[in-house]
Amino acid sequence: MALRNPMSQLYKHVSTSCIPKVAATCTQHATSKHPRCQMRSMATVVPPVTQDATSSKGPTAMVFMNMGGPSTTDEVGDFLSRLFADADLIPLGRLQSYIGPLISSRRTPKIKKQYAAIGGGSPIRKWSEYQSSEMCKLLDQISPETAPHKPYVAFRYANPLTEEMYTNLLKDGFGGGKGGRAVAFTQYPQYSCSTTGSSLNELWKWRNRLEGKGATGLDSAGSITWSVIDRWPVHPGLVEAFAQNVETQLATYPEESRKDVVLLFSAHSLPMSVVNRGDTYPAEVGATVYAVMQRLGFSNPYRLCWQSQVGPSAWLGAQTSDTVQQYVKKGQTDLILIPIAFTSDHIETLFELDQEVIHEAGHPGVKRAESLNDSRVFIEALADVAVNHLRSGESCSRQMGLRCQGCKSERCLEQKKFFVSQENLLSVR
Repeated sequence: MALRNPMSQLYKHVSTSCIPKVAATCTQHATSKHPRCQMRSMATVVPPVTQDATSSKGPTAMVFMNMGGPSTTDEVGDFLSRLFADADLIPLGRLQSYIGPLISSRRTPKIKKQYAAIGGGSPIRKWSEYQSSEMCKLLDQISPETAPHKPYVAFRYANPLTEEMYTNLLKDGFGGGKGGRAVAFTQYPQYSCSTTGSSLNELWKWRNRLEGKGATGLDSAGSITWSVIDRWPVHPGLVEAFAQNVETQLATYPEESRKDVVLLFSAHSLPMSVVNRGDTYPAEVGATVYAVMQRLGFSNPYRLCWQSQVGPSAWLGAQTSDTVQQYVKKGQTDLILIPIAFTSDHIETLFELDQEVIHEAGHPGVKRAESLNDSRVFIEALADVAVNHLRSGESCSRQMGLRCQGCKSERCLEQKKFFVSQENLLSVR
């Protein structure tokens, strides 16, 4: 959405003197990166923002949308049940309601062990709440006309679910006859109907249930006015954040062999039935990869591969695990895995890549670049994407209004109509 700004103008809105530090340096530790220091920093309580506390166009709710993950092992069963029930993500045909629960119940014991192995739960909620909170602090400074900005998180399959988020919006004074502006900010930088599309379908569903139906939204006076940041695959700040993490990991290899390290960009795979329908995700992931390599000056050989295939049907490949094994067998043992479609750590990075792919490779030259997590460059990029969207007057990208060539979903059609139509309401704010 914010692709209009060249790199030289990326942070023109952000004064570096007013950017708060990620974590204050503790007197006991020489670096603010110490985990206990970070956790104290992340525990900032954000007061409720109501419609009585407004600037010229504020307050503004900033809703981070993502897949989510169980915060404890006890939540794994419910998480998997919701995931396998979602035909947008894992299409199982007419028997989805029967096959989905069967698969999820069989997989729950195994997946519980995996979450136990990474500390007892997914860190994605912690990172999402931290990133959204830090972004909103920046937005209050660089976009005072839409301040105050209130952070929310809406997960598709784990707490806090979209329903909970929407209920909290209403409790905080948005909608319910009071109006207000909310931005659905996908944390999937590359758009897919199975991820961002699914989250928007869920958001649209709960908007209708809690604020009234209507394709245009014009029939519900005082309801929330929504807009969507639906994709941002080559935003300069996102590219810079990825590139810096790659450079940090490259620096751990001997200088004489550094240029020969193979960079393996790894993204979550998709069923080929979704790809063949016309989903834009593979192209947008490829665009991110190319932009990162361009920023790195094409310093190393690289490939894009795909992970997390589920079930026997055909998925987009080559698979990340197979790719690593094949390169190691050929004697190419210096490899860096780069999670290119994820904005923070979760089970796909901490377990699948770290404890399965890298461990099974059995070679110290196979490593992983850090995830974006608390990267200040990334958080500044989030704020830049958001401020450009807020000032654009657009309800979504032009791409979002175009359905996939093979799409037959009426729900998808009506959801797109709704969010596109919100631009009419934005013009009168």
